Amino acid sequence: MIFDEEDDRAENRELWRDWLCLVILRGIAPLIVVTAMLMLAMFAMPSVAEEGQASIYTDHRVACPRQHYSRSAMAAAHKSLPCGTMVLVTNKRNGRSVTVRINDRGPYVRGRIIDLTPAAAREIDMIRAGVVPVRVDVQ
Repeated sequence: MIFDEEDDRAENRELWRDWLCLVILRGIAPLIVVTAMLMLAMFAMPSVAEEGQASIYTDHRVACPRQHYSRSAMAAAHKSLPCGTMVLVTNKRNGRSVTVRINDRGPYVRGRIIDLTPAAAREIDMIRAGVVPVRVDVQ
C-alpha cells in the first residue's frame, strides 16, 4: 500500500507538471513572444512618414496631460500620434526641418496633418505663408 501511495503521488506530480507546462506554453509563452515581436517591430521599423499641410496654431489649448502651451516651444498638435512623440517636420517648399514634440490634439481642418507653434513654424520659414506642404517623420 505504501508503494501504491508513492506511485499515486508520482503520477499526480507528473500530471501537475504536464498541466503547468501546458499552461505556460499556451498562456504565458505566446504573451512573451507577442511582446518580443512588438518590441522588435518598434525598434526595427523604419520611421513612419506622413505628408500633407501644416498650419500654425496660437490658441492655448493643450490636450495632453502634464503639458503646457508656449509660443516659444518646439511643439505641435497631431490627431493620432501619442503625446510626447518627437517628429521631424520638413517644409517641402524649402527643405527646412524642425524637430517638435507632440503635446496637443489637432488640427481639425481637412487636409492638414499637423499644427505647429509659432516658434517651430519660424524655424521652417512658414510664418508668412501660414499653411505649407510638409513631410512628418516620427523620430
